[in-house]
Amino acid sequence: MIALSIALARLHRRVAALEARLVAPTPPIVRPEEAAPVPARPPASPTAPRPRPTIARPSRPRIDFETLVGSRLPVWIGGLALVVGGIFLVRLSIEAGWLPPAIRTVLAALFACVLLAGSEGARRISATRDDPRIAQVLAGAGIASAYATLYLAAALYHLIGPATGFAIMLGVTALGLFLALRHGPPTAVMALVGGFAAPLVAGYDAAGIGALLVYLGLFVAALLALAIVRGWAWLALSALVAAFGWVGLLIALVPPASLGGIGVFLIALAIGGSLAAPRAAIARPWLRAAPVIVALVQMLALAPMLDFSALAWSFYLTLSAAALFLAWRDTTLLPAAIGAALLVTLLVALGLVQGSNATPLALPVALLLFGAGGGAASRRAPGWAVVALAGTAAPLLVAQIVAPSLLPPIGWALADLALALAAAFPAHRHRDRAGRGDLGLVGGVAVAALGLGLAVAAILPPAFAMLAPLAALGILLAAARFDPAIPQSLALFLVIVLLALALPPLSDVAQALAVSMIWEELPYLHLPPAGDAARLLVIPALALLGAGRWQRDLFGPARRIILPATAAIAIAGLYVLLKQPLAVATPDAFRSRGFIERAVLTDLTLIAGGLLWFRHRPLAMALVALALARILWFDLLGLNPAWVPQEVGALPILNAVTLHLALASAIVWRLTGLPRRSLIAALLTLAATLATIRQIAQGSLLTGPVGLSENGGYSAAMLVLAILWLWRGIARHSADLRRFGLTLLTLTTLKVFLIDASALEGVLRILSFMALGGALIGIGWAYRRFVIVTAPARSPSPPPTPVS
Repeated sequence: MIALSIALARLHRRVAALEARLVAPTPPIVRPEEAAPVPARPPASPTAPRPRPTIARPSRPRIDFETLVGSRLPVWIGGLALVVGGIFLVRLSIEAGWLPPAIRTVLAALFACVLLAGSEGARRISATRDDPRIAQVLAGAGIASAYATLYLAAALYHLIGPATGFAIMLGVTALGLFLALRHGPPTAVMALVGGFAAPLVAGYDAAGIGALLVYLGLFVAALLALAIVRGWAWLALSALVAAFGWVGLLIALVPPASLGGIGVFLIALAIGGSLAAPRAAIARPWLRAAPVIVALVQMLALAPMLDFSALAWSFYLTLSAAALFLAWRDTTLLPAAIGAALLVTLLVALGLVQGSNATPLALPVALLLFGAGGGAASRRAPGWAVVALAGTAAPLLVAQIVAPSLLPPIGWALADLALALAAAFPAHRHRDRAGRGDLGLVGGVAVAALGLGLAVAAILPPAFAMLAPLAALGILLAAARFDPAIPQSLALFLVIVLLALALPPLSDVAQALAVSMIWEELPYLHLPPAGDAARLLVIPALALLGAGRWQRDLFGPARRIILPATAAIAIAGLYVLLKQPLAVATPDAFRSRGFIERAVLTDLTLIAGGLLWFRHRPLAMALVALALARILWFDLLGLNPAWVPQEVGALPILNAVTLHLALASAIVWRLTGLPRRSLIAALLTLAATLATIRQIAQGSLLTGPVGLSENGGYSAAMLVLAILWLWRGIARHSADLRRFGLTLLTLTTLKVFLIDASALEGVLRILSFMALGGALIGIGWAYRRFVIVTAPARSPSPPPTPVS
């Protein structure tokens, strides 16, 4: 026992010494005469577990933006430039008629083989084998060229049949899989970029839209299969993003006669992407549901091109049914079903606004689909109640607002009663969940009350309109026997009255906003009279807002919904009043005052958000987001004065477009706490600078062609701003500004090479692409070898001193 005690004490002293050495930066100096002799280590107990050695894992090297742009990105862009240069070489031979199609295809195949052989050579040459990126980018470029060759042989020249083309596609995919396993993700990236870019460069409609869609379908399927095999979620996401980008491009470019195939492809892409997402290691639920949601949004763009016909509605309803089935099969896809139920309201509104089409016939089918599907599964998750209630109430309500002449009053009354009965079904099914705030119970009762109120309002004359909210209140009171908390606040009656009285002007405002969202130039013609907006919107809404601020318990738990909705009604009324002074009601008025009116409304919204920024942050954030969205959607995209004629003023700097964007930038700079504030302000500053150059070159109307001096002015301004932001980012230690400046500098360089040099034709263009690709690869290789590799390494930490 005494020996064991001595050994245990020595072990404690050794542990204490080790802990002291781990905490202290340097070991203490022990004089030789003071050092105690090291006792012999006691024999280890045969039953004691042997401690497992701790292996220090090497830290993964951090890749910052500057290293990416300076070292890695040039090599990848250079490989892409080689592929594009090769495709341009083939295209030049086609235009000049130098070689027959078979020889062109053979040359393209040889080019791909040369690139693949170069990748293997780069792995063995002493100058490049230490930099695996060279082999990676050449292998990826070879795979991309192989896909381009397959497209030429099968779709463009019909040198091989569909079965042979499919077999070769499988072979190229297998080769890509092997090379991805051999070289890693960069090869897969280059194959993805080349495969999607090849049809665009060779001419997307050269062999017909059908052949292109078959090619894209097979290519996306191959990429998803590769992502599933390797567990590369990024590859699956990139393939789906590129495929949906192709769909958007085709919707904008192809004639209506070819849009049917695009709709079928879009449905298959959405279903296949959602099924492949979990198998490709995509963990986030919203990313799994994203393919269906994006497809639904693109269906909204496809439907107007098809004139909201029965074909367009069949596409949307088929995709919606698929979303419901997928959500029933996998709960993580429930957001897709909710998105389908919400977006159908916008589709109904746009279809009824456009006029005679299949929307009235498709409306009951959509109501039945969402009502039955969501109601049957409402007890599985709260989101299903949203599908059932929003997918029935919202489309019927918007149809009653947008197209009141679609049915006679008695017809609308019967439709609203049917809505009330349909909403009562999930409420009755969820009656055992009283007191829990169950969405099926509470939401069902609310929609049933709304339906009954609308039915009463449809058949009563305006003098008795107050009976409509009373009927709705009766439904709420009747539901108290299931859940006493439902009608707990009678103040909700005031909100119902407000909505009932505000419904006619709100419908006009909604119609004006709907047509403005599709960039109609004269939404003023759809606005209600200013007197109705003031009486029925602004004054009641401001009164309710004041009462809610004065008595905070007035609306109970519904305060979080009532006050924002009332504020939205007040903003809608103010929007109508602010549109009155300039009254842009004719094309000439839009040409002379359209941009100025729009800029004033946006600036007032942004100023209001800035004034409220430190007093009421949620409302201020909403106003700022609304103003920035208006700048993006109207001023920069749909109604940009650069392509829609609008006078902005003749003064070079003191014109509407420069002052508008400069004021927005200055306000955003001052909004501390705004996410990505410096980035948004920098983008607005860039837009203001480019708009100023455009105005100086064009005058009050900015729709003229871009001249040589104007194009040079853009490049010079972008270069100056890039250097300025780099300097400010370094001086202020702002990573956002520094990275944005570096990004703009890179874009300016590419613009000079790719756009400013666009006057080159034929062989000179090909040589410029080849030279650009080689130069960028060389820059990336030299940057890595002579800058990163030779950079002074961190001083290694001193080796630990042995424990004495």
